[in-house]
Amino acid sequence: MSTSKSDSKASRMRLRDLLPDLDLGSWKPGPLNSLTDVPGVKVHTQEIFSEDGTVNTGVTSILPRDEWFRQACYSGIFSFNGSGELTGSHWINETGLLHSPIVLTNSFAVGAAYQGIYEYAIRKLGVKDGQIDWFLLPVVGETFDGYLNNLARFAVKPEHIVHGLENVSSDRVREGNVGGGTGMICHYFKGGTGSSSRLVPGVDASGAPKTYTVGALVQANYGKQKDFRLGGAPVGRILTEEAAKRAEADAALKAAQEDLVAEKNRKDGSIIVVLATDAPLNPVQLQRLAKRATVGLARVGGKGHNPSGDIFLAFSTGNEIPVQTISSTRRAFDPFQPQVHRTEVVDDHSINGLFEAAAEATEEAIYNVLCMAETMTGNQGHTIEALPLDRVKEIMSRYM
Repeated sequence: MSTSKSDSKASRMRLRDLLPDLDLGSWKPGPLNSLTDVPGVKVHTQEIFSEDGTVNTGVTSILPRDEWFRQACYSGIFSFNGSGELTGSHWINETGLLHSPIVLTNSFAVGAAYQGIYEYAIRKLGVKDGQIDWFLLPVVGETFDGYLNNLARFAVKPEHIVHGLENVSSDRVREGNVGGGTGMICHYFKGGTGSSSRLVPGVDASGAPKTYTVGALVQANYGKQKDFRLGGAPVGRILTEEAAKRAEADAALKAAQEDLVAEKNRKDGSIIVVLATDAPLNPVQLQRLAKRATVGLARVGGKGHNPSGDIFLAFSTGNEIPVQTISSTRRAFDPFQPQVHRTEVVDDHSINGLFEAAAEATEEAIYNVLCMAETMTGNQGHTIEALPLDRVKEIMSRYM
């Protein structure tokens, strides 16, 4: 891999470091303010570049738990706008079970990611006498990075997926021009990968106090600049008006802006949101939790345009659901004889804090994308500028 073509001269920082006094909601973040605050969830991000600058892409790998294969998580999906891909979604909708890694990458790399998950599973689970004796439907999500990345190079290979899944960690998720978000664009600024989390105090099944975590990871690649809002302030509109004035005096800048607008109007990027929680939610509740990502997206300025793939997946580590109990050579029980498996579930009347946490974590994760992403020059010399943090700070001083 070559070095990034990003401009890292300007200091980038997460939103809370840039605007420590900004009100970001009712619930406190976890210690890392990251998806990996949810116990057991692990993530890896990797970037793929070419020396000529035309390839700028990557892979984000997520394991819901170490024993993801035999101990499924309850899961749910919500599609705000479906112009995108999430493989394995039919099985999740059918059963409410997630028992696969989650890989996020670019639109043309779905096949390689799908194969890579299988190759990783074969390494982990093995093959007996040339026969696969287990069931797995890989979960792969994508967004389009064709403005900054030469998709025709098919740079993502199955070995990148295997590497990512073998190197996941519980460290804070890296943000900005990283992972599957490496070549993405958000509100006409450099987009990418971002994460955040929230802590919601509650009680467990015995009535003892217990704090639950909701974490979000986004791959943000959507939106118009004028629609971008930060804490309710019309930051995007102000920056758009300023850029228009500069462009009137700079023909090259005006042409570049028109090129980007034409591209984004043709294919408005998309956003994938992955929500995780250790609160014991059932599949229907997780579908409802996934819907709340829409609230966070809307606060920043996402509107779910027709060509945008806005797809949200939520899963819970709060229960362990046995899977892989029946195969062609192994049966742990008779599939025609109903058996009972005990699980816990949050009372629907007490779920509002988790809903709010999902919305807040999604919103802040998108902010972290924009604050951490760096200016990038990529395919065909296209350049996407980073969100100007100094100017954002000046603007926000009027609204705080």
